[in-house]
Amino acid sequence: MANELKQDIGQFLHYLTQEKRMSSHTVTNYQRDLKQLLAFCEQQDLSSWQAIKSSHIRQFIAQLNRQGLAGRSIQRSLSAIRSLYRFLIREQLADNNPAQAVQAPKVKKRLPATLDVDQMNALLDNTQQGNVIASRDHAMMELFYSSGLRLAELANLNIRDVDFADQLVYVTGKGNKSRVIPVGTMAITALKNWLEQREKWGGYEQTALFITQQGRRLGLRSIQKRMSYWGKKQGISDQVHPHRLRHAFASHMLEASGDLRAVQELLGHADISTTQIYTHVDFQHLAKVYDAAHPRARKK
Repeated sequence: MANELKQDIGQFLHYLTQEKRMSSHTVTNYQRDLKQLLAFCEQQDLSSWQAIKSSHIRQFIAQLNRQGLAGRSIQRSLSAIRSLYRFLIREQLADNNPAQAVQAPKVKKRLPATLDVDQMNALLDNTQQGNVIASRDHAMMELFYSSGLRLAELANLNIRDVDFADQLVYVTGKGNKSRVIPVGTMAITALKNWLEQREKWGGYEQTALFITQQGRRLGLRSIQKRMSYWGKKQGISDQVHPHRLRHAFASHMLEASGDLRAVQELLGHADISTTQIYTHVDFQHLAKVYDAAHPRARKK
C-alpha cells in the first residue's frame, strides 16, 4: 500500500507541474514535505489516505516541531498536505481533508531586508558602463527595481513580453496568473542597450530576453550570482539578490504613494495581507497620512 501512496503523490506532483504550472522550486519543496509524510505513515502503519485522520496530521506536525523544523517550513508542509488532499478528493481517492482544521505553529512576521534609495542608485548607476555582460546585468537590475518582478518571472521573460512603445511588461506569475506591469524609462533604455549588445552573443534563435554567452536562457541561479557579484563590487554591505530588489521596489513605491492596493497589484499578490507583510512604511509617514486624512485627527 505504501507504493500506492507514493504513486498518488507522484500524480499529484505531476498535476502541480503540468496543470497548476507551479514553479519547480515549489514542487520540489512539496515533494520533500510529502516524502516526510510518507515516512510518518509507515511509522504509524497507515496504509491508505482514508485511514489518516486529523489527529494523525497533528501528530505529524508535532513531530516536525520536535525535530526543530522552522515554523514557516511547517506551515508549508501543512499547505502541501492540504493541497494533496484536495487533489485526492477531486480524483475520488479520499472523502475528506484531515489537514483542513489543523493549525500550524505561529510564525513571527519579519520584515524582508531592503536597500534604500541611495544604495539602489549607487548599484544601478555604477553598472551602466562595461562589456556585454555588464549591459545584460544592468538591464536585469533595472527591470527588477522598476517593476518588482520575482526571480522566476524575470528569468522566464521573452523579448516579445516587453512592449517598448507603451513601456509595459507582460508577466506570468505564480499559479500561471498573468499581469501587466509598467516599466520605467531608465529600465526601458537599459533593455534597449542590452538588446543591441545581445546580438554579439549570437542569440538570434533564442526568444529569451536574457541569455548566456552561449545563447541559452539565463538560469535562476546564474541571475542570483550576478546580482550578488554587483553588490559586492559596488561595496554594498548588505547582500544583493533579486528578492531584495523586488522588496526595494515595493517599499519605495509604498513610501512615495501610500497606495497599498496599487502595490499589491504590481507585485501580483493574491492577498493584501501578503503585501502588508512584504512592504514597510515608517511610522512617521503613517502618522502624517492619518493626521491629514482622519476627520477626528485634523487640527483645527
